[in-house]
Amino acid sequence: MNSGGFGFNFGNDDDDDDRRRDQNPFGAFGFGGANGSGGLGDMLNQFGQMLSGMGSSMNSSDSPDPVNYSLAQRIARQQIGQSAEVTQQELTAVQEATRLADLWLDDATDLSTASGRVVAWNAENWLTETLPMWQRLVTPVAQHMNEAQLESLPEEAREMMGPMLQMMGQMSGMNFGMQLGNALGDLAKQALTGSDFGLPVAPAEVTALLPANINRAASDLNIPHQDVMVYIAARETARQRLYRHVPWLVEQLVSSVEEYAAGLVIDTSHIEEATRELNLESGDPAAIQDAMSRLQGMDLSPRITSRNANAVSRLETLLALVEGWVEHVVTVAMAERIPSTVAMTEAWRRRRATGGSAEHAFAKIVGIEFSAPKVAEAAELWRRVDTAVGQQRRDKIWEHPDFLPSAEHLDNSAEFIDSLLDDGGSDEFDEEFAKLEEMLRGESSSSDEGKEADDDQDSNDDPEGDANR
Repeated sequence: MNSGGFGFNFGNDDDDDDRRRDQNPFGAFGFGGANGSGGLGDMLNQFGQMLSGMGSSMNSSDSPDPVNYSLAQRIARQQIGQSAEVTQQELTAVQEATRLADLWLDDATDLSTASGRVVAWNAENWLTETLPMWQRLVTPVAQHMNEAQLESLPEEAREMMGPMLQMMGQMSGMNFGMQLGNALGDLAKQALTGSDFGLPVAPAEVTALLPANINRAASDLNIPHQDVMVYIAARETARQRLYRHVPWLVEQLVSSVEEYAAGLVIDTSHIEEATRELNLESGDPAAIQDAMSRLQGMDLSPRITSRNANAVSRLETLLALVEGWVEHVVTVAMAERIPSTVAMTEAWRRRRATGGSAEHAFAKIVGIEFSAPKVAEAAELWRRVDTAVGQQRRDKIWEHPDFLPSAEHLDNSAEFIDSLLDDGGSDEFDEEFAKLEEMLRGESSSSDEGKEADDDQDSNDDPEGDANR
C-alpha cells in the first residue's frame, strides 16, 4: 500500500459500499449495511459475538453514555499492542525540535508562543490523553443517533420494544464502542502529533509529538529525520499558538459537531417505497421470488442526514482555514532555513489525499462525513492576505469568527482581500482625520493661550485703567 509520505493511511477499500459500512460507527440495530446486508440476522449474529466475547461489559453497571468507552479503550489497546516506552533521548529530540521551531515561528506570526508543556507520546499515551476530547465529539452524535433510530420506528414497534430498551441501549453502546475502539487503535498507530489536521484533541496547553511514529514516517522520505521532526514540530507548535490565542476556536469546532448531531435524522422512505413497488402482498410465489431477487441488488440501508447540515460546512471551512494558516506560516518560517520544507509540505499534502486527513478521522471516529477541507486554497488565501495587508493584520483576522474568510472566499480570495483593503483604507482615513482634529485642537489651544497672554499684557500696560475700574 502506498503511504504517500508520512505513512498515514486509513486502509481505503476499492469497494465504496464496503468502505462506508466499515467506517460508519452507527451500524447499531443493523443500520448502515449496504446491498441488503445488515438485516436482523446479521444484527443477531453480531450481538451473539459480542455477548460471547464481552459478557462483562453487558453485566456492568448502567452508564449514561451512549458509547461503551471502556470497551472502546480495551479494543483500541489490543489493536495498538505493546508500545515501547518513550526514551529520554526521544523526549530530548522532541523538546529541542519544538524549541527551534518555536523560535523560527516568531518571525512568521504575531501570535506568541503557546508555552505549556512539550511532551513525547507513544501510541498508548496518545489514546489515553486524547480520549476525553474524542468523547466530547462522539457522545452527542451517538446520543442523537440512538434517538433518531427510535423515532424512525413505527409507534407499534416502539411499544413492543419497551421492555427491551435497556438491553438494546447496552447493545448499541457496545456496537459504538467496538467500532470506536478499532478506529482509535488504528489512528493511534499513525498519529504524528497531538492535534493532527487541526483537530484539537490533545489536552489544553500541551504540545505533543509521537517520535516513534514520526521516525517510521520519515523512513519513507529521502529527507534527514531531524528535518522531518522539526517540520512536524513547527506545524504542531503553530496550531498550539492558534488554540491559545484564539479562545473561541476549539469551542467552535466542538459546537459545530454538536449542532450537526442535534439535527440527525434517519430516512427510511426509500425503503418503504421500494417494498411497495415489489408487491409482496400478491401471494404469487413467482412474484415473491422475483421480488426477493430484486431485493438482493437494492441498498436498503437507512439514509442518515442532519437538519443542520450547514454546521458541517462550517466545520469543513474552519478546519481548512486552520491548516491553511499553519501551512503558510510554517513555510514562511522554514523555507529559507531548511531547503526540504517544500518537499515535506508536498508529502504532508499527499498524506491528506491518501487518507490522513480530518475528514477521514471524523468519518471513522465521530461518524460525520464531509468533503475534504480546501487546505491548499486556504494556504494560498493566507499567503495573499499576508502580501496585501501584512502579517499583523493577517493574524488579527483570528480575533473573531465573523472576521474569518467564508467558504466562498476559499475559491475567490480576491473578494476577501478587497474587503480588507477597503477596511484598511477606512482605518487610514480615520487615523488621518484624528490627527487633523488633534492638530486643529492644538492650534485652537495655542490661539486661546496667545489671546489670554495679550489680554494680560494689555492689563499690565494700563495700570491706571485698572485702578479706575
